[in-house]
Amino acid sequence: MIAKIGRSSNLFGTLSYNNSKIEQDKGEILMTNKMIETADGKYSVAQLARSFEPYLLANRNTEKHTLHISLNPDPKDKVSDEKFREIAEQYMNEMGYGDQPFIVFKHTDIDRSHIHIVSVCVDEDGKKISDQFEKIRSMKVCRELEKKFGLISAVEKQSQENQKIFRPINFKSGDIKSQIASVIRHLSSYYQFQSLGEFNALLSLFNITVEKVEGELQGQLKRGLLYFPLDDQGKKAGNPFKASLFGKNAGIDALEKHFTACKNKSNNQPLKQNLKRSIIEAHHSSKDEQAFKKKLKKEGIDTVVRKNDNGRIYGITFIDHHSKSVWNGSRLGKEFSANTFNDYWNDNIKADLTKDDQSPKASQSNNKENLPAEETHHLFDFLHTEKHGDSIFEALGGLLPETQGEDYEEQDFANQLKKKRKKNRSR
Repeated sequence: MIAKIGRSSNLFGTLSYNNSKIEQDKGEILMTNKMIETADGKYSVAQLARSFEPYLLANRNTEKHTLHISLNPDPKDKVSDEKFREIAEQYMNEMGYGDQPFIVFKHTDIDRSHIHIVSVCVDEDGKKISDQFEKIRSMKVCRELEKKFGLISAVEKQSQENQKIFRPINFKSGDIKSQIASVIRHLSSYYQFQSLGEFNALLSLFNITVEKVEGELQGQLKRGLLYFPLDDQGKKAGNPFKASLFGKNAGIDALEKHFTACKNKSNNQPLKQNLKRSIIEAHHSSKDEQAFKKKLKKEGIDTVVRKNDNGRIYGITFIDHHSKSVWNGSRLGKEFSANTFNDYWNDNIKADLTKDDQSPKASQSNNKENLPAEETHHLFDFLHTEKHGDSIFEALGGLLPETQGEDYEEQDFANQLKKKRKKNRSR
C-alpha cells in the first residue's frame, strides 16, 4: 500500500475535489470522525467545512493547515468498505490524527479503488500536530497495515517488479492512467528528442500517442496535450488523458523546453555518423522493411515507420537506445528521409545512402569510444546486454508502484479553482 500525504491552505478546494467524485458517481463517503452529522447522511462542501471551522479559527500560525491523505492498495488487492474503514482509522491513530475531525472518501474513478482522507493538522487549541519523521512513520504504518489486512507489500512488489520485463501499456488491464504515467514521467529524463513527432515515435514503443490541442477560449489562446492509449495495431483504444493529470513535466511547455534544450546541445558528429553508418549497413544488407528493422534492433536501434492508408511511407524515425537519442530520418539527412525507404520497400528503387556521407569510417572500438561516458540508469541496463530482445520493453520494471501514490488530477482541480478565483476578482 502506498500513502501520499499532502498539505495545503485550501480546505474548500480539497473538499470540493473529493465531493466532485461523488457528484460524478465515482466516489462515496465511507466514514466520518468527529464530524457534524446530517439527518440524511448527505453532505455538501459547506456542511463538511463547518466541522473544521473551530480548528481553523483557533489556528495560530500554521499556513498549510489542510491535510489530504490518499491510501492506495495494490490494484490486485480486493479491499472491502469495512476494511477500508479500519485501515483509515488505524492509519490516522498511528499518525497522531485519531482525535481530529476527518472524513474518508472512497474513489472508484479507476479500476484501483482507493481512499482519500481529509482533515486538518492543527488541534482544537490551534497548535500544529507534529509531522516530524512523517514519511518514515507513514511507511512503517503502511507495512503494519499490509500485514494485518493481508495486502500485497509495496516494498516487496517493487523489488520483484524491478526484475520483470516492462511491457507496453495494456488498455484491457485497467488503470491506464497509472500505466501511462509510469512511462511518460521518465522518458524526457533519459532521452533526447527535438519535436513532438520524435517524442511520439518514442511513445509508440509503449502503445501511447500524444496530440497537441489548440483553441480559443474567451479570447485567449489555449494549448495543451492529450495522451491516448493505443492497441497492438497502433490505433487509439480509449479516452484521452489531459497532460495535467500527469504533472507539469508532461505538459506542452515542459516538452518544448526539452526540445529547445536538445537542439542547443552541441551536435555530436561522431554519434550521429555512427547511427547513420548503422542505418546504411542495415539498408545494404536487407531486402525488406522487416529485415531492416531486425538488423537495427540487434544494435539497440528501434525504427518507427509511419504509413498512410495506401501503405505509402510518409515518416521514419530512428531511436538509438545506446546514445538515448531520437532522430527523425530527414534530420540525419535527406537521403535518410521517408521517401528513400518508400522508394526501396514499395517500388524497389534502391538509393545509394553513402553518397552524402563523407565522414571517415570508424572502427567498432571507436564507435564505443565516441558514445557518451555518462553512466546509464539501472533501468536501462538492458542496453549493455548481449540480447536486446524487444528493445526498450526489457527495461523500466517496477515503475507502477511509484505512480500509485500520485494524484495529479487533484492538483489540476486545485489549479482550476485558482483560475476561477482570479477571474472573479478581475471582474
